[in-house]
Amino acid sequence: MSNQESEANGRSLPYSVWPAQALRQLERDGADALGVTLYELMQRAGQAAFERARAQWPQAQNWLILCGHGNNGGDGYVTARLAQAAGCTVTLLACTGEKPLPDEAQRARDAWLEAGGEIHAPDAAWPERVDLIIDALLGTGINRAPAEPYLTLIAQANAHHAPVLALDMPSGLSAATGCAPGEAIAATQTLSFIALKPGQITGKARDLIGELRYADLGLGAFLAVEAAPMARFDATFLSHWLKPRKPTSHKGNHGRLLVVGGDTGTAGAIRMTAEAALRSGSGLVRVLTHRDNIAPVLTARPEIMVDELTDDALQSGLAWADVIAIGPGLGQREWGQNALKAVATSEKPMLWDADALNLLAINAQKRQNRIITPHPGEAARLLGIKTSEVESDRLLAAQKLAARYGGVAVLKGAGTLIASEQGAMAFADVGNAGMASGGMGDVLSGIIASMMGQQLALFDAACAGCVAHGAAADAVAARRGTRGMLATDLFELLWQFVNPEMTQ
Repeated sequence: MSNQESEANGRSLPYSVWPAQALRQLERDGADALGVTLYELMQRAGQAAFERARAQWPQAQNWLILCGHGNNGGDGYVTARLAQAAGCTVTLLACTGEKPLPDEAQRARDAWLEAGGEIHAPDAAWPERVDLIIDALLGTGINRAPAEPYLTLIAQANAHHAPVLALDMPSGLSAATGCAPGEAIAATQTLSFIALKPGQITGKARDLIGELRYADLGLGAFLAVEAAPMARFDATFLSHWLKPRKPTSHKGNHGRLLVVGGDTGTAGAIRMTAEAALRSGSGLVRVLTHRDNIAPVLTARPEIMVDELTDDALQSGLAWADVIAIGPGLGQREWGQNALKAVATSEKPMLWDADALNLLAINAQKRQNRIITPHPGEAARLLGIKTSEVESDRLLAAQKLAARYGGVAVLKGAGTLIASEQGAMAFADVGNAGMASGGMGDVLSGIIASMMGQQLALFDAACAGCVAHGAAADAVAARRGTRGMLATDLFELLWQFVNPEMTQ
């Protein structure tokens, strides 16, 4: 069999994402299109897993393969047979179930036994030496906490020193949501088959997936013409949104942004939003803020135009601006409430963040010209639920935010989600733990608002802004690590992501 996971396929991930509930039908349709059986696809999956393991851990001779009672276990049986044929010492532990194995998994199990393989009970003692663990226990089917004997096997694998290759999904991690309702495998690598799943990108994915690799199992041509309902974007996609500027362009072509916020003591928030917009390409940025903040903001960044927030100044600013961003440092006093009410009368494209969202949760309104950018806590207030409920199904929360409030919703966090009221959904597959620090949201607001002013549609502006923001943070982390990262550290490297032609 030819290598089903080429380097180009394995290292670069597709931009398409498919919901977990669509995978079974997608697999069947793909097999029909190719004129192959589902068992042939299972053999290809096992082949891809074997080749990935050999490429990544060529010295591993003692393999422990954990098989569940389903098709993921079938992939494991195929992998075991190939590893044994290659001269590896293979120990296979398998879980049983009340129902018969699926036909394809049963055939893979029989082929393993016919090749001289042995099947051990899940509570069998592990070999003294294990160089590699293959997780083929639960795959994409889990939607609840793993029960015994899976629970013990997952805990044993996590406690072992050997690397773990998870087939399709780390067992215990939901392919649908990225939630881990109980114990889950913390994989060294995960090899995704056929399509990327939401649970590989958002939620607890960053903690459990390890390095994500991909094998299309020969279905690339079929998948290329299928319209995936969701998208995954990283820094390589920025050039699709951000084209080189015309030599004759001027500041008026690149957006006039009005930023409103910064009550007493929060000059930093409004300054970071405004500077982020400038560094992302806005032509002109004007800030309306508390009078105490004027001198600090001008001193920190003289390119920003700064005025005191008054009724007259706000009306003038709303008439002048192409795009409005409100919320950073706004506060919830009458001062901020009045400003938000005035901004809400405008029909121009706008972004609401921070305290603008907290006020929106109290007085909900739906509009089509707005991007909202809540973190999970703000999202919970906007939806009237607990933060834990948001995190247990981030996709559903993002969809509900867009449906309830209109326009576009950006649900921040690991695996940021962008959802539109029209049903578009995307994942910003960038970012790192260093971004868990004050001011990062203010910077993101400025970047997204800048993209809006540069004439990107709301959904595209949100996607491009999230990707540029996270990619800049990744570049900072690559140089300095994640601990101690400041929001303003992103300014040093943001240029290369808002000018993608510079690094192509």
